[in-house]
Amino acid sequence: MKTKTKILTAVISLSVAFFSAQNGNVKKHFLDLDGTSTNIKIQPTMYGIFFEDINFAADGGLYAELIKNRSFEFDEPLTGWKQPNTKTLSPNLDSGFLTIITDKSKTNKNYARITVENDKNYLLENEGFRGIGLHQDENYDFTFNLENASGNISAVNASLIDEKGSVISSVSLMIKGQGWQKYNMVFRPSKTIEKAKLQIRFTGKGVVNMDMISLFPQDTWKGRKGGLRKDLVEKLYDLQPGFLRFPGGCIVEGRTLAERYQWKKTIGKVEDRENLINKWNNGFAHRLTPDYWQSFGFGFFEYFQLAEDLGAEPLPILSCGMACQFNTAELVKMEDLDPYVQDALDLIEFANGNSNTKWGKIRSEMGHPKPFNMKFIGVGNEQWGEDYIERYKVFEKAIHAKYPDIKIISGSGPSPDGEFFDYGWKELKKLNAQIVDEHYYNSPEWFFKNAGRYDDYDRSGPKVFAGEYAAQSVGVVKPDNKNNWLTALSEAAFMTGLERNADVVTMTSYAPLFAHAEGWQWTPDLIWFNNLKSYATPNYYVQQLFSNNKGTDLLTISKNGKPLKGENNLFASAVLDLKKGEIIIKIVNSDPKETSVEINPKNIKIGSQLTKIVLTSSELTDENNFQSETIKPKEEIQTIKIGKILVDIPANSLVILKIK
Repeated sequence: MKTKTKILTAVISLSVAFFSAQNGNVKKHFLDLDGTSTNIKIQPTMYGIFFEDINFAADGGLYAELIKNRSFEFDEPLTGWKQPNTKTLSPNLDSGFLTIITDKSKTNKNYARITVENDKNYLLENEGFRGIGLHQDENYDFTFNLENASGNISAVNASLIDEKGSVISSVSLMIKGQGWQKYNMVFRPSKTIEKAKLQIRFTGKGVVNMDMISLFPQDTWKGRKGGLRKDLVEKLYDLQPGFLRFPGGCIVEGRTLAERYQWKKTIGKVEDRENLINKWNNGFAHRLTPDYWQSFGFGFFEYFQLAEDLGAEPLPILSCGMACQFNTAELVKMEDLDPYVQDALDLIEFANGNSNTKWGKIRSEMGHPKPFNMKFIGVGNEQWGEDYIERYKVFEKAIHAKYPDIKIISGSGPSPDGEFFDYGWKELKKLNAQIVDEHYYNSPEWFFKNAGRYDDYDRSGPKVFAGEYAAQSVGVVKPDNKNNWLTALSEAAFMTGLERNADVVTMTSYAPLFAHAEGWQWTPDLIWFNNLKSYATPNYYVQQLFSNNKGTDLLTISKNGKPLKGENNLFASAVLDLKKGEIIIKIVNSDPKETSVEINPKNIKIGSQLTKIVLTSSELTDENNFQSETIKPKEEIQTIKIGKILVDIPANSLVILKIK
């Protein structure tokens, strides 16, 4: 046996020498993989997702409603609606007209009063969210609330039309009885259209009142009526996220306190939820979006339900009584803070209380008797300064007095360094904060250089939540930022540093998550979609590869006893997955040339087969798009010989190695 081993070793050595001779430019690096326990666990929450309603992420995106301003609640109540004459597309008052009736005692305060003078010519039309996306031969539920006020209007006739005005589906329903009633019909389009419109006509003359005019695909996530867009949730599910952070982001804070996100207004019956202008409708001069509102059809109950569907821990973030400091910086006085604190306590009861509690009963009546078992809550989004610390203290004391097991996320501000960042960390350490949220939007160069950011963090201090990060190809808040391979590669390099420091960093998430191809405000973004389809960016696949291969225990991988954090353009981390019985090594090569590594396992037995997953592209400027995802993982199987792992690492690549 010894003779055979020597011969085999010689053959392999000659083969390697020959390969090196033929490929003189290929560098070889010798790495050590130490199987000795580091006693550092990879938390199940290590890789998660962050959702904020920016870029049409909720209404017009994940929330599958296809009618914009369905209950006429925008500041301009006819936003999204037109009353064109069938020939000229201009208003024709002789055929009929619409007025808005307002009852300020209700949360859904507006409805449309439609007077039909000529049922041949009167027409009401909705444009959807940059059009209405329809798939051929799929069913769409069309519903509305209607009150027959006067006259002899006997039927509602609705059509879906394509860009040329041709009808692709039509339905008609007789109106019966008095008082408000809900009507239901089903469309089945004859072809696929990205930018359809809804048109409504009437049979007869008279006056009707209408509200909650709604159109939903039946093929939603889990088939839920009025639910979520299936293809987008599937992409989230494939990330295998450890947590879902919601509802933001700066949207938590609002431009003013009156416009802050208030979770209690987003639960209960969908038709009774109060609409609110979206903070991002005029957040950036380069992408003014005055028709961007929040219907809250996707509210806090639905957030918790989605987290449960994904197998992710829910992580709600609440206002701490500070409006966005980049906008009005409006503050609640300390003596007026109690209602904000009570909102946090009530939310925990809503999520975790039994059906005998006030808020647990509401959750149960909404269809979820079992508690959601929430473990985390965030106080403020990215506030900074003394005002934040002062308010955080009040929240922390009240929450832990009643719910000592809840982990509280605090914040270090909007930047990864600087005066406010240093002050926040100093004060939060004094307060024994549990988890501190750090945000960084920066250049790819910054991400490469900061792969060792957490190597020197205090191991006895608060844990870190890398709550929002993304490499910016042009610059922060620049509309020309791209989700190219360079940004994704730099994030992968940085993430090896997050993983290597899993005793400090316990939660991470890319941001923002979604962007509508025509309704976006911020770039770059993890998942892009239009009215019909979506695609995953290279950044998405980096996140997926790390999250799907996070393992359970940290191992040590090094070169000459030092971690790989950019020397020779190599970055690396390694974990053991006790559940799957696998060693998982992540290597990033940021060199424009291919390299080769020989990994020597110590204090650990390895199998004879290796799964190699490669994510790369020929050009750093390459991107995915709606037509094709050219940058996506490719997998191959290799045989391991003589107990050492010999692997080629392509230029500018992320490589995942999995060994039993």
